[in-house]
Amino acid sequence: MQLYLIRHAQSENNALSDTADYNQARRMDPELTELGFRQAEYLARYLAESPGDFSDVDDLQNRPGFGLSHLYSSLMVRAVATGTIISKELGLPLIGWRDWHEGGGIYLEDEVTGELVGYPGKDREYFKTYYPALVWPVDLGNGPWWDRPFEERPQRWSRAQHVLVELMTRHGGTYDRVAVIMHGGFYNYFMKTLLGIEPGAAVWFVMNNAAITRIDFTGRETRLVYQNRLEHLPTELVSIG
Repeated sequence: MQLYLIRHAQSENNALSDTADYNQARRMDPELTELGFRQAEYLARYLAESPGDFSDVDDLQNRPGFGLSHLYSSLMVRAVATGTIISKELGLPLIGWRDWHEGGGIYLEDEVTGELVGYPGKDREYFKTYYPALVWPVDLGNGPWWDRPFEERPQRWSRAQHVLVELMTRHGGTYDRVAVIMHGGFYNYFMKTLLGIEPGAAVWFVMNNAAITRIDFTGRETRLVYQNRLEHLPTELVSIG
């Protein structure tokens, strides 16, 4: 399996990240910014390019293209919006996968107490109306995909372990080329889990908006082929948030 971890394009919250009142101003489930939509379009076109022969399976820079076979997305709006643009460009179904969501889940800070309070995520009808390309997970029913309190850090580690096991159950031992539209914070939990880095280690994997990381599972070893790839974006569209 080749795994492509892709961070969503710039969200409204990313655009606020350097402001002093970020915690009070942030939205619980933000949309993409105008810049974010442009990033997603560049990203989608890049993933769709196929200039060469895919028989060169050892090409570690994807010069023949990507040839993606599966496209997943977390169910946060910024990820689904990014994935929808990619899905349209590639002609691949966009499969919702709840457990790739950002750390914390859907939440806001209480203005009085400072407590981080969980709120419901979007439901099936919302995505059917606004993002009909999304294939809703059959195990979720029709209600909100998130209906829990704020997710604490220990729960994020457990979820990263669960996601890795489920990923290998679905695609381990195959030649699938799997892309997941995900989030910068949870990307770090997943990468540290994958690489066996202790939770308390002072390690941070930088991941820009609309960047790509490639990991190959060969059966003999796990290869981090490249990380935070951004060559598909012009300089004026680079953001991190």
